[in-house]
Amino acid sequence: MQEKKKKSRGKHQPKGLIVLHHDKHLLVVDKAPGLLTMSTDRQSVETAYFRLTDYVRKGNSKSRERIFIVHRLDREVSGILLFARSQAVKDALQASWPQVEKHYLALVHGTPPAESGTFKSYLVENGVHRVHSTQDPSRGKLSETAYKVLGTGRGYTLLDIRLLSGRKHQIRVHLAENKLPIVGDLKYGIPRDGGRRLALHAKSLAFKHPVTGEDCLFETRTPFLFSRMLSAAHIDEPESPAG
Repeated sequence: MQEKKKKSRGKHQPKGLIVLHHDKHLLVVDKAPGLLTMSTDRQSVETAYFRLTDYVRKGNSKSRERIFIVHRLDREVSGILLFARSQAVKDALQASWPQVEKHYLALVHGTPPAESGTFKSYLVENGVHRVHSTQDPSRGKLSETAYKVLGTGRGYTLLDIRLLSGRKHQIRVHLAENKLPIVGDLKYGIPRDGGRRLALHAKSLAFKHPVTGEDCLFETRTPFLFSRMLSAAHIDEPESPAG
């Protein structure tokens, strides 16, 4: 049975991040929407990586403490991010990443054809950094996205998404291509649909601790603006973790 980890109660929380768990091997956080996971050519400071590096160094620029990025979330996506405290732990987590259980919440326009199912296609990125499906397996990477309906209202549906593979923009593309665009998705969704943010949230991660072998489950609460959109659609908010 998986054991839920309690949120860190430390006084200092990095801006735009809530530390859910911190040990000498792992760092697990809840990221706000609008924050990059890692640096780009245009932005190197306002990132989760930069702020968490400062967090583990306790503000001491001469500290040798480091963190290592295990996976990423799009800037617009909120929710769970996992970082390693050493290269060895990062390598172990990435090697076992297909076995990690990853769940997201997505508020979409429309209604899926069934209460649950799986979208599968080969995804490829074009020259303008836009991802789409292709019928040619030699060009794209096989991608699978499982979904389950959690609620419907006023032309919207709340989905539990289980990510079965991890491709760039996978959830957003699979939902949009199956006539279920995510609310607030400016890249793949409906232009100016009134969404106050991208309604996609990384809800939980479950995996074996790479050092102790312990079963770990980390969960987050539904973000405020996401909750407001659910309320406007008359959809009940999913149960939040206790603590």
